[in-house]
Amino acid sequence: MSLSLPRMGDKYSPLYFLASLGAGGLTVTFFMYLMFWVPHPGQPVPVFEDLMAAFATGGPLMQATIAAAMAGIAVFAFLNIRYLVWNLRSYAAFAGTDAFRALRQSNAETQILAMPLALAMSVNVGFILGLVFVPQLWTVVEYLFPMAILAFLAIGYLAFRQIGGFLGRVLVKGGGFSHKANNSYAQLLPAFALSMVGVGLAAPAAMSTTPLVAGISIIASTFFLAAALIYGAVALVLGVHAMMEHGAAEEAAPTLMVVIPILTVLGILMLRQEHGLHVHFGVEGAAGDTLAFLGSLLSVQVLFLMLGLLVLNGQDYARKYLSAGGKRSPGSYALVCPGVALSVMLHFFVNKGLVGAGIIAQFGIAYWGLTAIALGFQVAMIALVFWLNRLHFAPEAGARAIPAE
Repeated sequence: MSLSLPRMGDKYSPLYFLASLGAGGLTVTFFMYLMFWVPHPGQPVPVFEDLMAAFATGGPLMQATIAAAMAGIAVFAFLNIRYLVWNLRSYAAFAGTDAFRALRQSNAETQILAMPLALAMSVNVGFILGLVFVPQLWTVVEYLFPMAILAFLAIGYLAFRQIGGFLGRVLVKGGGFSHKANNSYAQLLPAFALSMVGVGLAAPAAMSTTPLVAGISIIASTFFLAAALIYGAVALVLGVHAMMEHGAAEEAAPTLMVVIPILTVLGILMLRQEHGLHVHFGVEGAAGDTLAFLGSLLSVQVLFLMLGLLVLNGQDYARKYLSAGGKRSPGSYALVCPGVALSVMLHFFVNKGLVGAGIIAQFGIAYWGLTAIALGFQVAMIALVFWLNRLHFAPEAGARAIPAE
């Protein structure tokens, strides 16, 4: 792949922000190694000092795990930031084109919510980089939490501005929304963006030692949790109604599985809130409740995975949009999110759910058998990301890109 990314002009689509999002999600999958396999006494997440101590005292397997995780985090964090910067520049140029003005008058206007979605993910990636690579970060982390809350609130403001522009045009003027063209779950993208802002806002609830900061975190993240659930429920109903009448839109078929990452993000948000409520406000939670909660989320995710794969297979999506000789659709990057989300959710289900409830032993045969599924999703998504980057960002790819409806 060329070191310089192509200029796409009016062929650019805001959905290319999903290229940055996918790389950020893979950064999180590597952090799961450290989160659940490296001891980190004294704080809820592993930091640089924990990793160095485990590397110095651990065996070859532990050392290889830490090295692989740190390398994976570094590589995919770089890609996350690289594609974010490229998208911001491309979006700025695209905003002055007739194609952008046409997009703003169609159902596809909600594609611009991929921007705050990617921005929120990149803030999360930045925090992971700090935890893993910056010595003594935990000594100043309480000063960083208010800054992180402000950053996520600013991104949330941007998301609501963009949602407001879309809903204002559709609900006030009327006639600007096509139900026939809504035969996908593309309209769930705003709910995804709100969820990503919310999970970032919930982080201080799980990590801060200051009740005031944790309380603000819980309140702010609850607002975005509610907004994501309401918007998502409406979009889900409208989308399934259109699909039952007109069939699933071929190019937007990957959006049928966007519920999967939304549930993973909201699940982590609520786990973070639960931890903060327990530590600071005396709200007791049981391991069985966590198991049932994560099991319910995972069950719904598997159902949407089955639905998505059924439609993708029936429409021969891989041959049409993922082959070297096929068409190029930026919506293909939406395929990365479900695989990444399932990988992360499985790590939480195994460690917080099954191990936490005492059903299986940590690092036992059953543990590694189930964890292997999470690692399988991760490896598959790594391969998919590099393949999509090759298809879309090779020097000749820019001219072949087509905007997704």
